[in-house]
Amino acid sequence: MITVGVEEEYLLLDPETGMPVPLSEEVRGSSGLAPVVEHRELQSELLQAQVEVATPVCKDLDEVGGHLLRLRHAVGAAAEELGCRIAACATAPLRAAAPVPVSRNRRYLAMQSQAPQLVAEQLINGMHVHAEVPDPHVGVAVLNRIRVWLPVLVAMSANSPLWDGHDTGFASWRTMIFGRWPVSGPPPYFVDLADHEHRVQNLLSSGIISDTGQIYWQARLSGRYPTVEVRCMDVQLRADDAVMFAGIVRALVATAIRDEKAGTPPPQCSPELLQGANWLAARHGIGGSLVTPSGDRRSAGDVLHQLMEHITPALEEAGDMREVGSLVHRLLRQGTPADRQRRALDQGLPALIDLITTQSTAP
Repeated sequence: MITVGVEEEYLLLDPETGMPVPLSEEVRGSSGLAPVVEHRELQSELLQAQVEVATPVCKDLDEVGGHLLRLRHAVGAAAEELGCRIAACATAPLRAAAPVPVSRNRRYLAMQSQAPQLVAEQLINGMHVHAEVPDPHVGVAVLNRIRVWLPVLVAMSANSPLWDGHDTGFASWRTMIFGRWPVSGPPPYFVDLADHEHRVQNLLSSGIISDTGQIYWQARLSGRYPTVEVRCMDVQLRADDAVMFAGIVRALVATAIRDEKAGTPPPQCSPELLQGANWLAARHGIGGSLVTPSGDRRSAGDVLHQLMEHITPALEEAGDMREVGSLVHRLLRQGTPADRQRRALDQGLPALIDLITTQSTAP
């Protein structure tokens, strides 16, 4: 069974104004966290109004859900003690005129020096799913096979329609903001592991990136773990939706490994088509049409059906079919978190703030 782990990023917001508050160090230092959260499970993020949690390695989706709820509740309680709340939304709906300070970390301060405006606008939160692979050679083959499905995950996970107090017209504005970094978006197709290593080395030796942590492809080989890290999803309002994506990513990776062993030719998609499919997914979420892995434009419902058909054997083998299938059905029925944010904003800013700060700890 392929193991998985999930990382989530949250905003810290003032519950009255909805403005980001730079209290991440205080939240991470809260004495109430110690019995519940291990040090390595709670990390700083680029800006001081953000925190990141990381689950342990998990063998099944029940473990993933249990750890995410434990971490969300513990960090949420620590935030409330300091007069703020965590918000599991992928963009800050409001920003103050003065930028949020950068976390006091040498790497983050260097990034601010390199790209000050990008860092100032990096009030965005994602979720990353790590899925185990046996070795880097297989990992590269997995990247080649799952890259065509990443726009579908972008559409399904959309949870960032708002920026500076208004609707951007995009379901995932986070995707657009993140796409401004030099090495971002859907990963390229690699001939093999040697080709992957050669390209990464070129990026480093050219000075385009300072370290491999600045490879912001939507899926990449992890530099710390024996995993493929899928990082295209917006952070989710609810923990159970995050569990759904953990199950989908694991099934995509398992299917890719199976197809690689069977000698099935990997799907081919030109860089420009994949980039366009990603843009379309960020623009409309599942409220319009999407591009299939074969390059056809179809309704979002049809493309989600194709995804589920593709991964059903792996979901069934893992025992995840019932849970993931029911959550995907709920998503199609209720819409994305971006749709829910828009409906809440129609009732006023207090309703929106209530949604994004209370759903994060909903069971």
